[in-house]
Amino acid sequence: MQFDKLQLIDPLLRAVKDQGYTEPTPIQQQAIPLLLKGNDLIGLAQTGTGKTAAFALPVLQNIIKADKQHQGKRRRFIQVLVLAPTRELAAQIGDSFDNYARYTQIKQTTIFGGVSQRPQVDKLKRGVNIVVATPGRLLDLMNQGEMRLDRLEVLILDEADRMLDMGFLPDIKRIISKLPNKRQTLLFSATMPPDIQKFARTILKDPETVAVTPESTTVEAISQNVYFVEKSDKRKLLQHLINNKNMHRTLVFTRTKHGANRLSKQLGQARISAEAIHGNKSQGARERALANFKKGKTQVLVATDIAARGIDVDDVSHVVNFDLPNETESYVHRIGRTGRAGNSGIAMAFCAVDERDYLVDIERLIQMHIPVMEDHPFASAEGIPPRTNLDSRRRASGKSGSNNRNRNRNNNNRNRNNGSRNSKRSGGQYNKSTNSGGRNSNRKKSAHGA
Repeated sequence: MQFDKLQLIDPLLRAVKDQGYTEPTPIQQQAIPLLLKGNDLIGLAQTGTGKTAAFALPVLQNIIKADKQHQGKRRRFIQVLVLAPTRELAAQIGDSFDNYARYTQIKQTTIFGGVSQRPQVDKLKRGVNIVVATPGRLLDLMNQGEMRLDRLEVLILDEADRMLDMGFLPDIKRIISKLPNKRQTLLFSATMPPDIQKFARTILKDPETVAVTPESTTVEAISQNVYFVEKSDKRKLLQHLINNKNMHRTLVFTRTKHGANRLSKQLGQARISAEAIHGNKSQGARERALANFKKGKTQVLVATDIAARGIDVDDVSHVVNFDLPNETESYVHRIGRTGRAGNSGIAMAFCAVDERDYLVDIERLIQMHIPVMEDHPFASAEGIPPRTNLDSRRRASGKSGSNNRNRNRNNNNRNRNNGSRNSKRSGGQYNKSTNSGGRNSNRKKSAHGA
């Protein structure tokens, strides 16, 4: 299918062509016709599936259509609000709206903290149709009387699961209380745990649901591997892999900001170009680190989960889970940063002895056994554990049976190192693999990651 089959108007088709897109992705094929009709929507889609274009293009077209109904007069008030969990993701979405609206008169602005609010307020005063924002700064400006949302027509919540994980639900509810009841509401999420389902029922009216991939599954184009390694050997293993494999653009995830800083410094000392990106970095530093990574000046970007939201780089060759996430859904979000825009990718997981319970939960969530890489010089002295029983402790609505347990344990022991856990499980042996595979990128370009 081509984009012109989706009944998009010429200015939008020209903009899409400028971006180099030749055909819509599955979520765009399904969502765009529904949104052009004004339906509320729940979109279950992982990062890199093209969901931004899936909502941006029909929203822009509906604004233009509404303007024509007002004798072609340009209406310069906030008609569309997009909420995103992080500054990076908000900036990415704002850039996408600018790209798609380049042949229209529609104006957007992006609002987030960490920078001066004055330029943002100045743009609001000049008049915009679309605001892309993080919840905190948006509430600040609303409380200061700098913006009104009483005529809003469309509300979009992007990466809703991550916003709730980050504790934004009270802020989001306060924002929604100021919006008109009559509006179109869209909710996009990679996972649909019970708290998201409950929240969605309170804000959407008879929504259509578009599910591009099964809930909480991992992208098929990504080759996944796990390395069993002692915690003290993780850095040496990472350096070994970087020096011996074609890891030309690698995204590494750590659990803490301090860990990200320490690892990037150690890699630099080993003559591997690396930078860290996390919440304690200034917005300017985060933007520079991301720009260097995109341009290839930096080979390795070390990130925490929160900072990595919105990292939109099409050709990340490898994602490394240096620390396994204790919230299992984060694994899906992390590895989704590779295998984008029709490319394949490789996801590596480093599993220490005290993280083996986390690996069990991850495998139960994604319903697969991650192949074990044994051919490396830093194998754990504890050996390879028994194969995970994928059928026990069944998940309910996308949450692993022990995910809440892990979250509580992490909160209670935030400043302490967790002790070693007993990881003995019943069953046979893990799948074994000694080849991490390569990357293929000779696919037709589509609007993934847009």
